[in-house]
Amino acid sequence: MTRATRTPPSQAQRAARFVLGRITFYVGSSLFAAFFVLPLLWLTVAPFSTLANLDLRLPDPWSLQNFERVFENGFAIRALVQNSMIQGFGAMLLVTLTATLAAYALSRANIPGTTAITYGLVLFSSVVTGTAAMVPIFLMIVQLGLIDTHLGVILVFTGGLLPAAVFIMRDFVDSIPRSYEESAMVAGASSWRVFRDIALPIVRPGMMVVGVWAFVQVWGGFLIPFILLRDADKMPASVAIYSFYTEAGTPLITLTAAYSLLYTLPVLLLYLFVNWRYGFRFFGGIKS
Repeated sequence: MTRATRTPPSQAQRAARFVLGRITFYVGSSLFAAFFVLPLLWLTVAPFSTLANLDLRLPDPWSLQNFERVFENGFAIRALVQNSMIQGFGAMLLVTLTATLAAYALSRANIPGTTAITYGLVLFSSVVTGTAAMVPIFLMIVQLGLIDTHLGVILVFTGGLLPAAVFIMRDFVDSIPRSYEESAMVAGASSWRVFRDIALPIVRPGMMVVGVWAFVQVWGGFLIPFILLRDADKMPASVAIYSFYTEAGTPLITLTAAYSLLYTLPVLLLYLFVNWRYGFRFFGGIKS
């Protein structure tokens, strides 16, 4: 008894399957993108509307009343233009400089198991700033006398972000050919001068990437400043946004949307600047 042969699909059937697959892919991609785009569209429309709703239609008429009421809230504006900037840029500088030095040392020093050390630091970073670690972190900050200070918040954020920052910077440092440094050493350059004049200019794009990443993490951080700060005048914008809630815990949608739009502008401008100046990428490499 012979097995029946299977007729191969015709060219028209293959074309139909291809078209159907592409349509399914595009429809699925559009729905997935809409899931993330619609909230952003609402964020650009709601601040200019006087109605507290979730309507995506253009407001009629346009109004700046919400922004006027936001700027009347001195607590929220001070948190945005002062406290968040201090904590964000402070942690950004500290994380970037420390991660660059640590990544260069791990890449160039003859230490066995540097790769395992790097991956271990990355795994450790997922625990340091977690909710479970806040109790020992709080006790440590109290013993150091840094409770209710911007420095305490900056140090805690730095400790949590530094392992992942070292992991990112390690790739940029590894992309530097060792022949560059060896040539400079043959010419009599010291180790510090090799790092300053050769390594640092090459890894500068990586430093900016790490800096923006660290700034974004601190800028949106809520738990750490909420626990470590007591003075309302030192609260960042991530905490101050709750001043636009009623006593019952209901958000004033129009004011919250206006403040959220202002809240996203510094991060957006910083990202656009770095992307324009250096190119935003999470990998190293030297153009030939």
